[in-house]
Amino acid sequence: MISKEASIFDQNLSCQTTNDQERYLNPADIYVSNGYRIEVYATGLNFPVNMVFTEYGEILIAESGCFSQNPRILRYSNGVFQTVAQDFNVPLSGINYYNGDIYVSHRGTVTVIHPDGSRTDIISGLPSNGDFTNNKVEIGPDNKLYFGQGSATNSGIVGTDNQWVRNFAFLHDYPGAYIMLQGQNYITNNMLLPEGEEELVYTGAFSPYGVSNYPYEVRKGIIKATGSILRANLDGTQLEQYAWGLRNAVRLKFDSAGNLFAANQGFDARGSRPIANATDHIYAITQGLWYGWPDFSAGEPVTSRRFIPEGGQQVEFLLTNHPNDAPVPFAIFPSNSNIMGFDINYYEEFSDIGDFYVAEFGSTWQNGNLDIPNVGIGHRISRTSLYSGGSMTFAVNRSGFMASYSGEGGFGWPTDVVMGPDRSMYILDFGSNPNGSVSEFLPYSGVIWRIFRE
Repeated sequence: MISKEASIFDQNLSCQTTNDQERYLNPADIYVSNGYRIEVYATGLNFPVNMVFTEYGEILIAESGCFSQNPRILRYSNGVFQTVAQDFNVPLSGINYYNGDIYVSHRGTVTVIHPDGSRTDIISGLPSNGDFTNNKVEIGPDNKLYFGQGSATNSGIVGTDNQWVRNFAFLHDYPGAYIMLQGQNYITNNMLLPEGEEELVYTGAFSPYGVSNYPYEVRKGIIKATGSILRANLDGTQLEQYAWGLRNAVRLKFDSAGNLFAANQGFDARGSRPIANATDHIYAITQGLWYGWPDFSAGEPVTSRRFIPEGGQQVEFLLTNHPNDAPVPFAIFPSNSNIMGFDINYYEEFSDIGDFYVAEFGSTWQNGNLDIPNVGIGHRISRTSLYSGGSMTFAVNRSGFMASYSGEGGFGWPTDVVMGPDRSMYILDFGSNPNGSVSEFLPYSGVIWRIFRE
């Protein structure tokens, strides 16, 4: 489960929860850069994915509903959690707070929770029933909503890695502009037939499962494109596409100058069109640009030999012509980092102004084996320089592994980083696995960590 083979927001996850063990915590097991200390700030969260501070110094936390099937918004104040709202679609992928309203992103929908507790669905019908959902809303300097809409598939082809096909047989990826297709078709055994029956089906790009392409077919671009960034008014009206060609823009952030940045999760070596060794990225986003998905990774064509999976074949472009040259990212992270939330530091007491701090959720996927953790990848907080785009590890378990695998009391699966009003860093940790298992999770094992200057 906890690999890029399956997002934590995948509605078909097979992981289970268990109450057989409590999470062990020990901040001393986490290495932090010189001059900083880390402590446990709060515990007892149930698969949290995102947090935000209010003007009163309270923390609002989004519990995703992954595994628990009970997505909630909590308020943490004076050492106590209170439930603010619940009953959302699974997963709840992010929240934001603005002028007293809470903007909630949950599968296919953006909902506003008003100060009196009433709620309004302001955006719905998003194509979020595939691999990735609509993500956390960010408020722009133009007083508009911005959010990423993830792709339906890994690399543009619906295949046997997309188990959601059994429930959404006509779902596929939708481009953000007119495109012309090469016309390749990918062959699989028909997974919709009853067990024991066999039939080969041919599936083309940007098409439903089992629907083939012809050379030079054209697809019309739509506003609610998969793999896009969308923008709307605060009340959800005038929804428009801002950029596309990002596989999963899981988090967005504006800097103090009004520039938009996106954390984008790269390809996996899976499905009918597997692409290996693809990196994760932070992009500086320009309105109207296409960012390369499904034919480029970090500005490099996926036809390069470095993307060939072990024992696999080189892939071809799906598009005959590309809307523009694929931009190069601002920052690059190793394959399977699975980057999530990030924040930008503006407290000179903490570190250099403008540094990016990124939560790397991590993976246990290595050489086709889900049980072998990737050493030196993910399960950490990275620091990226505003000036160079170069990244370094800021905080990580001393072993380099996730804590449940190594037996340490440190990070499990970081999902968010927020710079707090007290000029400290707050880190949200999704949870822990019992005895190193990757098929089970401990309920209520989510943690908020705090890092501060010594």
